[in-house]
Amino acid sequence: MTQAQGKLRGWAAARRTILAGLRFTSLRLRLVVVFGLVALTAAVSASGIAYWLNREAVLRRTQDAVLRDFQQEMQSRASALAVHPTQDDLEAAARQMANSPQGFSVLLIAEDETGQTVVGNSELDDFSLDDVPKSLQRAVNREQELTSGNKQPYHLYWQRILDGDHPYLMGGAKVIGGGPTGYMLKSLEPEAEDLNSLAWSLGIATGLALIGSALLAQAAATTVLKPVHRLGTAARRLGEGKLDTRLRVSGTDELAELSRTFNRAAEALEKRVADMSARDEASRRFVADMSHELRTPLTAITAVTEVLEEELDAETGSVDPMIEPAVRLVVSETRRLNDLVENLMEVTRFDAGTARLVLDDVDIADQITACIDARAWLDAVELDAERGITARLDPRRLDVILANLIGNALKHGGSPVRVSVREEGDDVLIEVQDHGPGIPEEVLPHVFDRFYKASASRPRSEGSGLGLSIALENAHIHGGELTAANSRSGAVFTLRLPQDASVLMDQEDGQDRSGRENRTKNGESREGNGSKGEAR
Repeated sequence: MTQAQGKLRGWAAARRTILAGLRFTSLRLRLVVVFGLVALTAAVSASGIAYWLNREAVLRRTQDAVLRDFQQEMQSRASALAVHPTQDDLEAAARQMANSPQGFSVLLIAEDETGQTVVGNSELDDFSLDDVPKSLQRAVNREQELTSGNKQPYHLYWQRILDGDHPYLMGGAKVIGGGPTGYMLKSLEPEAEDLNSLAWSLGIATGLALIGSALLAQAAATTVLKPVHRLGTAARRLGEGKLDTRLRVSGTDELAELSRTFNRAAEALEKRVADMSARDEASRRFVADMSHELRTPLTAITAVTEVLEEELDAETGSVDPMIEPAVRLVVSETRRLNDLVENLMEVTRFDAGTARLVLDDVDIADQITACIDARAWLDAVELDAERGITARLDPRRLDVILANLIGNALKHGGSPVRVSVREEGDDVLIEVQDHGPGIPEEVLPHVFDRFYKASASRPRSEGSGLGLSIALENAHIHGGELTAANSRSGAVFTLRLPQDASVLMDQEDGQDRSGRENRTKNGESREGNGSKGEAR
């Protein structure tokens, strides 16, 4: 393909793109185009009909006047000639006939006494028999049969012709009862100029009608679209959360009724959202207060259970063997309740927006190793992570995420659990894969739901059902993402975190620095550690 062909194809593609972009994407444009097409159709139709009627009227009036005068001149001048006139007689008669007020040229043809054809022409211009169309000559020279309704053997015939761009009217007749044959040539140039002026006037009128229709369409579009634009702006504001948005209503037409309906809907939505927000806030406050109030008695109960647990583990055997199972159950349930309260407080902080990051530069491999070592999982976990992959994030929250993911993999999947780390652009990817049966397809969409447990047969398992939900929230607060999927060998949880979470914090600071600091003072001191959740 040549360079010129490539440019032509490029221009064609650009033109198609522009036309596609202008293809009635605006209601205003559609209104203007429709008004313009209607006005153009009406104006062109009216102008065409007016031009055609005036043209026929002008041409017929001129034609009838010219042919009538020519016929009269033929009867009065040509019929007075001898049966075999001379050329001088024919020329004199032709000049006299050409002096008609209609100003046409005349050509007379006859036979002299010797039987030769004699031609007489007026002096207005060169008008010869060669200029007469053969069809007109045949019509003039054709003899008609005499009947009761047709007593004249010859008739007057006419034809409109064009000589270049100049229109003419040509007529011909033969003297009744014998005599010369006459032809007439009349220029229709004045009538054509008048018709051209009329066409220009109609074209200008059509253009003015089109411009007027466009202005009218613009005014109508403004009248119609201004309320629609206000409605769209109000709807966007409503979607942005500005529930106090209302429209000014004036008039009684359909658009005014639409504005009233919008106002009623916005008012009902504002009231419902306010009620839901109040109930949600009361619910969160209740959970937060309840969790906070439970910490004091739980602290005391935990201390007592620790003493009981020490007694159970003591070699003296001071605990009655009959109540030993009950004591162990109390110890276990107390720990579970303590973890649940901590998780509830963490969830409450996420819902209230008071959870904040405490950033530090972390070596991902060291952090994972510390998490595994602290929980005695070294023998059950395979680590595939190179040292030197660092990120600026919250170490405590990363530990919560890793503890939940690895703990769930060990508990519900199968050993060995493989943890791998790699860099991908500006992100760090941490994958936790087990060798279990995987996550059922119907469970996958709900693994991060709060209090969700895949197995109904273990509703009182050690997990609270909040662990993976808290892990997801901790990923989101870093600006990252946590996903779950199945592989051939088991379930795979993929954690994607930015290598520098401070960028997200800087954006939040720019939006609401003072509110963030106040919430941090009130809420950060109450943060606790997340614990493992149960999703499968």
